[in-house]
Amino acid sequence: MSKDYPIGLFDSGIGGTSIWKEIHALLPNENTIYLADSKNAPYGLKTKDEIIALSMKNTEFLLNKNAKIIVVACNTATTNAINELRSKYKVPFIGIEPAIKPAANQSKTQTIGILATKGTLNSDLFHEKLSHFTNVKVIEQIGHGLVQLIENGDINSPEMNELLESYLKPMIDQNIDYLVLGCSHYPYLIPQIKKIIPEHIQIIDSGEAVARQTKKVLEKHDLLSKTTEASWQKFYTNANPRVLESILNHEYSVFEKDF
Repeated sequence: MSKDYPIGLFDSGIGGTSIWKEIHALLPNENTIYLADSKNAPYGLKTKDEIIALSMKNTEFLLNKNAKIIVVACNTATTNAINELRSKYKVPFIGIEPAIKPAANQSKTQTIGILATKGTLNSDLFHEKLSHFTNVKVIEQIGHGLVQLIENGDINSPEMNELLESYLKPMIDQNIDYLVLGCSHYPYLIPQIKKIIPEHIQIIDSGEAVARQTKKVLEKHDLLSKTTEASWQKFYTNANPRVLESILNHEYSVFEKDF
């Protein structure tokens, strides 16, 4: 496999670009292909079998584009499908999970909050990870409606603010000091979240950790690009490309493709 082949990433929509940005910042010489399955968002409301089927379809799209490694830039797809993907395909996979460990280890109030999709919070993998942190009280909150609003480009809408307040206020009242964002869409809500929560509450997402793990796995498989030429970045969506272009600050072209 060529070292110049791209890193492939997929998500249920535009949220995984928060992961892509961290990977591109750490590995600027790597070519990347990003796939937004916005037509089927949110994955969090689908069954495990549906999530696995969509994840396999996305994987095969990226493999047909010569992806040398695939980042499942979606918490719900990771927690429901990563084991099946790794058993079916030979390419290395990087998954993303809610960053419970740093929050649990650093919490002084022994109470942390996790905002995630229903699909993530109900998954076996999430509960298996959670079982290792019995030293803290974990307040789980499903972010009903958040992904849909982000996919529609309504990040700064009054409806978004109302939803966030209704999800975060109970956590604040229970004295959390860490808020874990368990969906790759949610980092785009950090400015609004910071207006609602007290300053002492720390927000944690998985982006930087995923980027470091991607580099580590590429090194392990001797797949890090050695080129000095400018890298290229390609973005595909099966929905309105304007929302994805906006999230990318109109710096990249987005290809609309039915997949």
